Amino acid sequence: MHNNIDSKNKPAIEVKNLRKVYLARDKKKIQKTALEGINLKINQGEIFGLLGPNGAGKSTFINILAGLVIKSNGEVNINGFNIDSNVREARQSIGVVPQELTLDPFFSPKDSLELQAGMYGVRKKNRKTKEILSALKLTDVANGYARRMSGGMKRRLMVGKAMVHSPPILVLDEPTAGVDVELRRHLWSMVEDLNKKGTTILLTTHYIEEAEKLCNRIGILNHGNLVACDTKDKLLSLIDKKELIVKFKNKFSSLPALLDDLNPIILSDMKVKFTYQAKNLEFQKILNKINNCNLEVIDFEIKETDLEEVFLSITKKNSSISK
Repeated sequence: MHNNIDSKNKPAIEVKNLRKVYLARDKKKIQKTALEGINLKINQGEIFGLLGPNGAGKSTFINILAGLVIKSNGEVNINGFNIDSNVREARQSIGVVPQELTLDPFFSPKDSLELQAGMYGVRKKNRKTKEILSALKLTDVANGYARRMSGGMKRRLMVGKAMVHSPPILVLDEPTAGVDVELRRHLWSMVEDLNKKGTTILLTTHYIEEAEKLCNRIGILNHGNLVACDTKDKLLSLIDKKELIVKFKNKFSSLPALLDDLNPIILSDMKVKFTYQAKNLEFQKILNKINNCNLEVIDFEIKETDLEEVFLSITKKNSSISK
């Protein structure tokens, strides 16, 4: 037994040089490299977002954590337990909510949770079925057929199934894919509540707004490589670009050449978008430059870099390098 490992002082998830390759049928040639030497630490108690385009390796990464895919090389520790030498402890430390809804339509939510708890070896006296149903607002439908529940209820039940063994780490794979805005925000609230109670969350998502709203840190996977990993603010600082949209008092047909270095794009005969780097040029100096051209400004709007721009820039740059 290896239960003497002090998991409290360990990262929630730690991977070192994680690699996964899929071999061709002859088992001699590599057909596809899904993960290429990933190194990552996810801290206890944080909400970590994993972004990446389709085929980036997110699902492979999660399936390795869940024990559904065997890694090719590297080391994976979950809550301080190695997935190779401490299999049982590692599995008990994590709950995975897949993107697909895998529910028996003729089981009630209560039955589904009880069955799942039994599969994890949770004794009846230690099961928290009622508490989970209450926390996920499923008490009123606890004894009804799962097939009669709404899509949102089914999503919540999937989260409940991953919580039956009280794991300190919860992995959510695209939890809001295909759901409406109202349900998405409800699921966000649920994730935040779980995190406040001490659960570490690993979230994969296509919705960059979701990562911005929920996550303490964000990692970006592309072509099997972890190409960026940091706080939102530090990721935003990677692109030092701002846009200034200016509305002028009078109409114009062309702009003075003095403003060419601001990359002007004429939006209308009274409105122009300028793009500049904040570290090289201050906002007030731009306005002074415009005033020196005898152009009177009546309104303006500054657009900051958003996470989507960072994501697109990083993945595009990484794609061109990989080619």
